[in-house]
Amino acid sequence: MHAAAPASPASPTSAARNWAPLGDVAIYALSIALVVVAWEWVARRFGFLELFPPPTVTFPTLYELVRDGSLVSASLFSLGRILGGFLIGSAVGVLLGLLTGTSTVCKALFDPYIHFLRFIPPLAWFAPVLLWFGTGELTRIILIVYTTVFIVTLNTAAGVLAVPSNKPRMAKAFGATDRQVFVLVTLPACVPYILTGMRLALGNAFATVVAAEMLAANNGLGYMIASSQMWMDISTIFAAVIVLGLLGFLADRLLQWLTRRFGGQYLADGVAPR
Repeated sequence: MHAAAPASPASPTSAARNWAPLGDVAIYALSIALVVVAWEWVARRFGFLELFPPPTVTFPTLYELVRDGSLVSASLFSLGRILGGFLIGSAVGVLLGLLTGTSTVCKALFDPYIHFLRFIPPLAWFAPVLLWFGTGELTRIILIVYTTVFIVTLNTAAGVLAVPSNKPRMAKAFGATDRQVFVLVTLPACVPYILTGMRLALGNAFATVVAAEMLAANNGLGYMIASSQMWMDISTIFAAVIVLGLLGFLADRLLQWLTRRFGGQYLADGVAPR
């Protein structure tokens, strides 16, 4: 009877990979702790308690705003606007990017307008859009669509142009039609570029919704910041800014997870960009 072979020990590389997430969490926690301590020290050291409230003032304010529901309500209003404008802008951007990337006629038709409008910030259109569509939700959604669409368009078009020319030729050599080449070769190859463009545009969407809410809204995080500014309530402003950054961070991580979950097969080595 042969003796059973001893189990091979786990490789150091595998063990290090298993501990890597815990290491990242520890670094995040240490970094946050250092920033909070430095923030408290600077506020106390230079006596800026009114204009630069420390964490011991800001976090209790944050807790009270969450407990009375005002911060939760404002966050939901802002997230709803971001989600609506971001999804519409991303869909339009993908469509324009595919058209300009695959058709020279569409490229010649749309390119001048894309490269002209993308340099005009969304707030430059605020007054005209406000006059055209009023002070309702549509105005803020339009501005978020505007700030989203061009980044996604350019990244999608770059993805189309980055497809190696031998792949469509090989597919056609095996009898694929133009439609099959587009659906099975070109579009999957663009997925990393589309998702990268969406991640970049997400930051613009957050910035735009806050600015739009500060100028014309009666709810949302931007409105909370603007109204608190009138009363010199800096701790509330800090609380809203912290929540805004936290929501943006979580939204980016969610999009990154979705990229790994549903787009990993199209990414290099199956890993989404960090």
